[in-house]
Amino acid sequence: MPVELLGRSAGELREFAVSLGERPYRGAQLYHALYAERRFEFSAMTNVPAALREHLAKEARITPPRIARRFPSVDGSIRYLLSIGGAAGDENVKPAQIEAVFMPREGRQTICISTQAGCAVDCHFCLTAQLGLIRNLTAGEIVGQVLVALEENREQLAPQTNVVLMGQGEPLLNYDATMAAVRILLDPKGVALAPRHVTLSTSGIVPGIERLGQEKIRPSLAISLNASSDEQRNALMPINRKYPLDVLLDACRRYPLRPREYFTFEYVLLGGVNDTPEDARRVARLIAHIRAKVNLIPWNPGNLPYRAPTAESIEEFQRILVDKGVPTFVRYSRGQDVFAACGQLALMERPSPLVALQ
Repeated sequence: MPVELLGRSAGELREFAVSLGERPYRGAQLYHALYAERRFEFSAMTNVPAALREHLAKEARITPPRIARRFPSVDGSIRYLLSIGGAAGDENVKPAQIEAVFMPREGRQTICISTQAGCAVDCHFCLTAQLGLIRNLTAGEIVGQVLVALEENREQLAPQTNVVLMGQGEPLLNYDATMAAVRILLDPKGVALAPRHVTLSTSGIVPGIERLGQEKIRPSLAISLNASSDEQRNALMPINRKYPLDVLLDACRRYPLRPREYFTFEYVLLGGVNDTPEDARRVARLIAHIRAKVNLIPWNPGNLPYRAPTAESIEEFQRILVDKGVPTFVRYSRGQDVFAACGQLALMERPSPLVALQ
């Protein structure tokens, strides 16, 4: 069976080249062609000899995620419905569908990618949770989402690319594959993204946070807080019963932040649930003595029993945190009209009439 190369590290590709009877540097050439040049066909890898290209076509394959559908938003974002797995002869990687979102802005583009098909964490305000966990993604399926989105938009790319691991799934519950992909994304000889431009978002998997803190090369870390007390967080995010706030925040306080690095605490504002002034004051107390900023995310509509916060409650919540010395920003999600926004990735085949741009 052909060997899948997408997701392989530079060292693994060197070993593969040697296994074919080639010199190790041929692996470095493959690595460059695959990740820096985004060549998905061996015939297009002009930096290796024709004879090797023919040999590779027999012994290996490159299987990026396949675009099943594109959902363009009125704001310029594109939600991609991607098919993965099911390659001929590979029965170990079952077919699945995932989503990625490409969000262009002046001077940069942000790509939101998935690390699992579905999600097992079951945050009650998130549509993705309704899918349950289908399976973990491979490193190639994770990094492949970035490569496909960049290649699809090659003619209009801005100088800076940001990647957020905030799509389907909990990255720290698929740790090894996620970090293998991140290392390729951050490798100057690979996709060559800056660590400050790659953010991993977690619901609060404490062992994964502790493990990530020991990595020499790692992305920025964002924590989905979304509540101001254990009682409230237990109701919204069942994972809190396993890793309650005192355990989670202690892990954050012990996390070895780099110079000038901040934690990001994400806080989805649910109208009438967690958006009161008292909530804001409790959040300020919870994250005291942590070098952190807060992103307030107004809840994005979906077929769930919640509602968006009012403009007044958003403003008041932000004001209280800022007055307490916490840098706080309001992040309005893009792509709501095509179910591309935060918490909306649930493999929707068409926009819902319930969704309106705010």
